[in-house]
Amino acid sequence: MLQPCSAPSDFLNGRKASVSVESPHPIFRALGMDRERAMRDMTVTKATAPETPVETPWGAPLVWGDTQTSALHRAKFAQRGIRTGLLALVVGTYARFVQRFITSAETHFLPGQMVTYYILTDNPRTLDPPIVVGPDRQLKVVPVAELPGWERLARRRMALLADAIRNPIGSEVEYIFCADIDQEFVAPVGDEILGDLVATLHPDFYGMPRNAFPYEIKQVSSAWVEEDEGDYYYTSGFYGGLVSEMYSLARACSLLILRDQAEGVMARGLEESYLNRYLIGKRPTCVLSPEYSCWVSALAPDVYVHRLVPLGKKDL
Repeated sequence: MLQPCSAPSDFLNGRKASVSVESPHPIFRALGMDRERAMRDMTVTKATAPETPVETPWGAPLVWGDTQTSALHRAKFAQRGIRTGLLALVVGTYARFVQRFITSAETHFLPGQMVTYYILTDNPRTLDPPIVVGPDRQLKVVPVAELPGWERLARRRMALLADAIRNPIGSEVEYIFCADIDQEFVAPVGDEILGDLVATLHPDFYGMPRNAFPYEIKQVSSAWVEEDEGDYYYTSGFYGGLVSEMYSLARACSLLILRDQAEGVMARGLEESYLNRYLIGKRPTCVLSPEYSCWVSALAPDVYVHRLVPLGKKDL
């Protein structure tokens, strides 16, 4: 298991933390700006709190993997023989990440539990030769139509998820989690993540003031969020829940995207904007801390026990 990082920084201890400017996160690339222009001179001020928050304002658990609250949450699901799916979309050059993603999941994702990996891909030969997985684990390839271009992929991802849940996923697993393929698990991700509807706090925006969240601001978009809406900003890099809840989420988001597409509109955060719009209307029953999709955040690079981190060319 990865050991905790250095002592909690000013970010969690409630002091004023200046935001550094490093290489742009994908959300800033999607917005067409670099972090320096987007966040120049921004500071974060948090009220002093005696401990890390473990509950959302609406009473859902806010999961930090090594806390007592997480241990109690894990106990609810222990010894139940649950089968969970882990789904990733693999198109084009992203095939080079598959081996590292699966290998890391074999070690860290729901250890000791039954897991089915679903790889949605426009090139089924991506997994030739087949990757060998352990006992109580399966790896299934779900072919999808060719999806050239990032923007086209963003428009189709939610629809592909809904289709895959309808057949075959919905009849094979109880829970399904979606993850970006260009990541790897580096510490245990256990039963504490299970819940009806699970979202992960975006590491670049956790603790930021509400007006810094990159919600959709165009009122013509179906993803538009009003100024008084929203509690957190969630990442599309890792989220999940019961297959029934995930089907409802994916179908609703895909319909919103189709509606905007018909009007020549696309939200600035791509499918992540529609995900956040949905989760404002239907709040998650379990919220995962930024540990579970931990980019090297400009806010607090040493705060988290990293559990799921991005891969880059240098990692391959």
